Parts: sequence; structure tokens; C-alpha cells
Amino acid sequence: MKPKLLITLGDVAGIGPEIVAKAWSALHEWCEPTVIGHSHFLPPSINVYNPSLVNLENVPSGVATAEAGQAAYDWLCYAIDECLAGRSDGVVTCPIHKVGFQLAGLDFPGHTEVLAARTGAPAHAMLLYDDALPLAVAHVTLHQELAQAVASLSTEGVMEKIQLLADMIPQLCGQPARIGVGALNPHGSDGGRFGDAEARIIAPAILTMQQRGLCVEGPIPADAIFLPSTRSRFNGIVSMIHDHGHIPMKLLGGRRAVNVTAGLPIVRTSVAHGTAYDIVGTGQADESSLIAATRVAAQLATQRMKS
Repeated sequence: MKPKLLITLGDVAGIGPEIVAKAWSALHEWCEPTVIGHSHFLPPSINVYNPSLVNLENVPSGVATAEAGQAAYDWLCYAIDECLAGRSDGVVTCPIHKVGFQLAGLDFPGHTEVLAARTGAPAHAMLLYDDALPLAVAHVTLHQELAQAVASLSTEGVMEKIQLLADMIPQLCGQPARIGVGALNPHGSDGGRFGDAEARIIAPAILTMQQRGLCVEGPIPADAIFLPSTRSRFNGIVSMIHDHGHIPMKLLGGRRAVNVTAGLPIVRTSVAHGTAYDIVGTGQADESSLIAATRVAAQLATQRMKS
């Protein structure tokens, strides 16, 4: 039996409606999909349910608005609650715009933080996963100003992300976790010349997780860990900051990359791109990341259904 997946439409001013329409027939190969969104933006042939009371019919394309931000939040919360109640098997999210959330008065920088808060997950991590490599990348810090991200790094935080990644990798690629941990500073601080985060924060985390029996190496300089000769040793990488993981994964995988939230009591995946306001209405939106995200969500949901 195919899992029941909820596809949240995200910000309707962006490319969410277009990629859903383009991908719709393909999604049925892996799941029974239902779109949580607004029928005004989709063909009549698409199965859609709208639990939000926000009026969206006059929302302009390619512009962040409070209305679109609030509706995207309402749809996400409904999908989370349906999964928590056992009536659906997973959530696949189309992109939101963070400014839309702000305009709606929502104090969340992104999907991941809403998911963690609403599910009560004590520990969570955003992964980027490419099943063609296969490789999953976890980020110790995420949607923060860079200076704040660096200041918030801790040994406990690095350990938490290593463990979450180690738990998720067997579910994603059916292999035991082999994890490389990236450094923060250039050249891994070059023996302390460029900072001490590697020796003070990252190395103790790696040692502790090695002592717990995990296969972990590092810290490895961030500009070297994704090189073919290095990344081939791993099926998981822990990056200290958002861009250390996102940039190489998007260059390596393009639209194959899938956003997976680890540590939740529900299955959640997402496209690995934004709302792309600049191409809305041009027909150029690429649906392949949504198809990949749905395929991975169906895989994870099927495993949970069998367990």
C-alpha cells in the first residue's frame, strides 16, 4: 500500500503551484498525494484541501505578502497535525518566503523551526540528501546571522547533529553511517592560527561520538571535505554553518537535492530551493526537486509503516 503524503503548497506567490502541477502525475508512482493549499492556484484535476481561512484570490505573483505567509503557515500546521494524528504518513513542503512569514507576524525563520516547535521535537536537524551519491549533510547551525551562528556553536550541538545524522542515514540509504565532520575556520584553523573552534568545540564532540561507537572523522577543512577523494569515504557530513553544507550539495546535486528534517516524530521532506519569485509565471520552474522529495518521503514513510 502506498503511503498517504500531504504536499503543502507553500507561498502561492512563488513557484509552488507550478511545480505541483508539473509533478502531479509523477507523484502517484510513490504515494497517494493530497495537496494542502488553495484550489484557485491549481488545475481542477489536482486533489486539494484548504484548511486556511485566508483570502488569497487577490495575492499578487512574485511578491511577499502577509496573506500568503499566513496561509502557508496554516497549511503546514494542518499537515503536521494530520501526521501526528496518524491520518497521513508524511509531509512534503513546497517553498515558503521568510518575509511572508514576518509580514504575517510569525516568529519562525523557516519550515524546520515550525516543524520542531509543533511536534515538540527536542532535537532536530535539517539535512540535504542526494540519493545518487548517496550523501546526507546535517547543519549544526541553520537560519541565523553568520556571527550569531558561529557564537552559538557548542560541543553538545555538534554531538547532537552527529547522532541525528547517524540515526537517519540507514533509513535514507540502507547503510551504516560513515560521517565526516567539517571544520569551521579556514584550513581547519591551521593548528590554531585561525581560531580555536576546531580544538575547543569540534574535536571533543568527535572524540566522544567515536567513544560511543560511531564511525566519525574530522574536523576536516570545509573546502576539502566535499572533494571526491574525501567525500567518497562518507555517506554523511556534518557542516558547522548553513552555507558550508548548502553550497556544495546544490552544486553537486542540483535539483536532485532533497531537504529532510531529522529528529521529528513524523516524516518531512522538502524541495531544496526557494520561491523563485523572479521566474513566476514564465513556465521555467523545475519540478524535479519536488519529485525527488516525494520519492524520499514515500521511502521513509513506507519504512515507518512496516516497523
